Amino acid sequence: MAVRILLADDHPLTRSGIAEFVRREESFELVAEAQDGLEAWDMIQDLRPDVALLDIRMPGLDGVSVAQRVKAAGLNTAIVMLTSYDAQQYVIASLRAGARGFVLKTVSPKELTTAINTVAKGGLYLDPEVASVVGSQDFIPEQLSAREREVLLLAAKGLSSKEVAKRLYISERTVQTHLASIYDKLGSRNKTEALLLALKYGVVTLEELLEDD
Repeated sequence: MAVRILLADDHPLTRSGIAEFVRREESFELVAEAQDGLEAWDMIQDLRPDVALLDIRMPGLDGVSVAQRVKAAGLNTAIVMLTSYDAQQYVIASLRAGARGFVLKTVSPKELTTAINTVAKGGLYLDPEVASVVGSQDFIPEQLSAREREVLLLAAKGLSSKEVAKRLYISERTVQTHLASIYDKLGSRNKTEALLLALKYGVVTLEELLEDD
């Protein structure tokens, strides 16, 4: 089944270029285009796309605000931020708002395809160009164990606790115990925040996150 995609960008040339790429991909279906954040939010509520590609800076509502509304409403649409900016505040704000992907507009078609497919499966995708933004800065008070790192990476790639348990030959309850320990050690509330902090402190790397299993 094709991944249903909504695209929102207030720059017509950028929007038309990305839309054309999405239309060419057999595994994708472009269900709507929006020219600002308010229009995007209305369309997401009406159409419930699998993935929304949002420009981070738009009139009306910016991409972060749209992502926050999607998260607050409990909708299943996965948000991928499209931006020309790689400043730390944009990356962190996007992920904390519930975005599952963050890519620069210089991203290659192959990488954009990977980003869309990754978030559609429940995973998290960060453009390799943002590595310097969330790269190692400090040491955390307590390091994750090797098993906890494995659990976090698999969970971040979109595997459910049941799937992680099967992959690692452990019980689902053990997976949940490891996740609770990870959240406690990193001072996070969920998988997205845990992964962001793990990347920031160099506990895991983008290469590990993006590599194929």
